[in-house]
Amino acid sequence: MGIVLKQSFTNTLILFLGFAIGGINVLFIYTHFLHEDYYGLNTFLLSTANILSPLMVLGMQHTIIKFFTSFQTKYEQDQFLTSALVMPLFIIIPLGFIGAYTYESIANWLSVENAIIKPYTYLIFLTAIFIGYFEVFYSFSKVQYQSVFGNFIKEMFARICATFLLFAVHFKWITEEQFIYAITIVYGLRMVIMMMYAFTLYKPEFIFKFPKNSREILSYSFYIILAGSASGILLDIDKFMIPQLEQIAEVAYYAVGIYIASVIAIPSRAMQQIINPLTAKELNNNNLKEVLSLYKKSSITLLVAGGLLFLLINLNIQDLYGLINKPEYAVGGMIVLMISISEMYKLALGTNGAILTNSDHYRVFFYFSIAMALSVIFLNKWLIEILGIDGAALATLIVVLVFSTIKIIYIQVKMNMQPFTTKTIAILTVILVLFFAFYFIELPFHALVNIFIKSIAVTIIYTFTVYKFRISEDVNGLINKYIPR
Repeated sequence: MGIVLKQSFTNTLILFLGFAIGGINVLFIYTHFLHEDYYGLNTFLLSTANILSPLMVLGMQHTIIKFFTSFQTKYEQDQFLTSALVMPLFIIIPLGFIGAYTYESIANWLSVENAIIKPYTYLIFLTAIFIGYFEVFYSFSKVQYQSVFGNFIKEMFARICATFLLFAVHFKWITEEQFIYAITIVYGLRMVIMMMYAFTLYKPEFIFKFPKNSREILSYSFYIILAGSASGILLDIDKFMIPQLEQIAEVAYYAVGIYIASVIAIPSRAMQQIINPLTAKELNNNNLKEVLSLYKKSSITLLVAGGLLFLLINLNIQDLYGLINKPEYAVGGMIVLMISISEMYKLALGTNGAILTNSDHYRVFFYFSIAMALSVIFLNKWLIEILGIDGAALATLIVVLVFSTIKIIYIQVKMNMQPFTTKTIAILTVILVLFFAFYFIELPFHALVNIFIKSIAVTIIYTFTVYKFRISEDVNGLINKYIPR
């Protein structure tokens, strides 16, 4: 886990900084500088583009990670990487023509409930291409075991640019309409920067000839496209469906709650950047002992890190909404709790997803993803109509709990691996005890002071308990390294 911890730690710092910048944007700048209709519109466009992006690039970002280490010569690797860049064009170009021909019908359908969407519909297609190819070039760097710069660009570039653009709106240098177009340009620039960096690490000779195992690659890509799109649906379908059932401003209120809860996923996102290619490598070498070790260590380490974030967020949520000082946004307390629980459970899975997508069982990942997507669409439509935006969060929670459990059982049955130990029970007990011990405590000071006091108290007790009982060897190692006894 050495290289994993080293790059994961750096990536975590980047993610925290990126989320801090994004948090300032989401909680304060977007909410005060941009009308909620345009905030909701921006969220809708980006979420829809995220759903489509795996299709645009044929899931090649995952295909690169799975197959690159299986090629032994530079010629084979260059041949493979060239194919990974060219094959998405066979989807993008036809879709572009079809989209142009049917544009009016698509735009009218998307804007039935909210007419503001119609003029910007084509930006979804462009942004999806930019996001998709960014991930492809990011995978170029991941297979060279260099994930830090790509993570920096992914997590910080768009957010920093958004900050400047929001101030530009505030000072009336640009209009809110121009802001929407500018965000699309930002994602295009982000893709170009990632491409330039990837080629400095490894620039393939362009060999326009498909690899010998093209059928296997295309078969894998087909399943991963659909699985990736289905996973995107799970993440973003709520923000796509809310404008079809509610006013688009509701997306803005929902997005704030989702963003707050998504902070819990930071440790996982940091670790996955480097642990996915390592898992693929060990699976390609049939080193199942190391795969199991990564599975168990990642699960407990992520739970320890995510547990602290879960507590800090949910124990301070009312004071946090008080800081935003926008009562219409404060409807998201239950959204934060439900999404937080779902994120915690996903952390407990450790490398489960990496094992499924990079092993011979990748096809079942497709079936799981499709089933999850269909379930969340059905539940969203049903629960949003009953509970409003709280229903969207509940739909996500139900689907994550059910299908994550199924994935754990499947890996156990097929590969005799499961991520849990007695330490899993220990850390969950610590989280629950601290949550109920502090949840009902309301401090009488300013919101910022309340957050500071609670956070310091919870962090000290939590960290001391985790360290004292040696719940995670990796966490104890980091503490010993950076905090002298």
